Amino acid sequence: MYTFSTSKVSLQNAGSALLITLLAGCASQPPAGDKANTRVRTPTQQTAPNQSRQATPDLRPFASVGGYHATAVTGDYAGYPALNQFIEQMVQKHGFNREYLQGLFSQAKRKQWTLDYLAKSDQGMKGKTSKGGWTRYRAQFLDDRHINAGISFWQQHHATLQRASQQYGVPAEYILGIMAVETTFGSFVGNHRIIDALTTLGFDYQRRGEYFRSELENFLVMSRSEGLDPGKPVGSFAGAMGLGQFMPGSFLQWAVDFNGDGRRDLWNPEDVIGSVANYFAQHGWQAGQPIVSATRGSFHGIDSLEPGADHAYSLDTLVKAGVEPADTCACDYPLRLLLLRHQSKDEYLLGHPNFYAITRYNQSTHYAMAVHELALAIKRGYQRVAVNRSDAG
Repeated sequence: MYTFSTSKVSLQNAGSALLITLLAGCASQPPAGDKANTRVRTPTQQTAPNQSRQATPDLRPFASVGGYHATAVTGDYAGYPALNQFIEQMVQKHGFNREYLQGLFSQAKRKQWTLDYLAKSDQGMKGKTSKGGWTRYRAQFLDDRHINAGISFWQQHHATLQRASQQYGVPAEYILGIMAVETTFGSFVGNHRIIDALTTLGFDYQRRGEYFRSELENFLVMSRSEGLDPGKPVGSFAGAMGLGQFMPGSFLQWAVDFNGDGRRDLWNPEDVIGSVANYFAQHGWQAGQPIVSATRGSFHGIDSLEPGADHAYSLDTLVKAGVEPADTCACDYPLRLLLLRHQSKDEYLLGHPNFYAITRYNQSTHYAMAVHELALAIKRGYQRVAVNRSDAG
């Protein structure tokens, strides 16, 4: 839900896609030298760059968790006028106690290495994906570790996955594909305190500060409504949380209590399964419809088209440019032209609406293709194990 969130490999546009994924909310790849983090993950962006989701004002009385209290903000964020303004906004809009928030932010730590890392990423935002970009990105995820973990998770949570698929119309393998890419089913969900991550990016990262301040607002509302101590949750360096790496705004809007215990828990496999399925359903997933198609044609007008999820074309427009689906397709809906740069060749595919739905989780073509291919590989492995067990029985 990076989210905005975590690993760094060039995507459709090497530099800009890298930064887009960094700023969304998924398990993050740490910069070199950050001793607290040793795992490489892929970040998520669950919202378009110019869109932010703000929590609905709620002035009902809530118990404050954590015992924070201060008459003024001290520590790393002492003397930040923008933070004091934010605290006042939370008091007026959501009924938070001012001294409580001042105590909480007195404990927030400024993550300088995050800012340095993003500054370097900002400088490399131009240029096209290099030759072999997809080959290198794919190799991070299409391996035995991810596939076998997916098979095992499916076996363990078969009933929940089946229920989610029936309720939301999303195949189990695509729910698993997201969880595999994001955290390898919880093997690494990040270890940055969310309050530190969002405070740093909200008040010290000028390029996207407004977005991260809105997510900080969402996080505080989320923590209060779920009875969490806001100083405790950890996740990616961009503020994404749990097995599916939801940003706080995505949690408020699309997380579900799928196990019926009265809580929406991003670290509970059942709730995450239901929440990822609901996320897809709410972003236009169409049950039983295709994801991607191979292409054929002369490609004589390919240079007139822009690849990527942000550019939609009618089938007629694509055909006029010499690009058409390799198989028969009515395709009376917008299609996305996808460019995958292998080590030995460039490949063009067509993304259907369900592919676009995956990119609402993370806008990168590479990310969505990794989810797609992992989903198919996990399904094949799961079915193979089932057949072998049947034969053995």
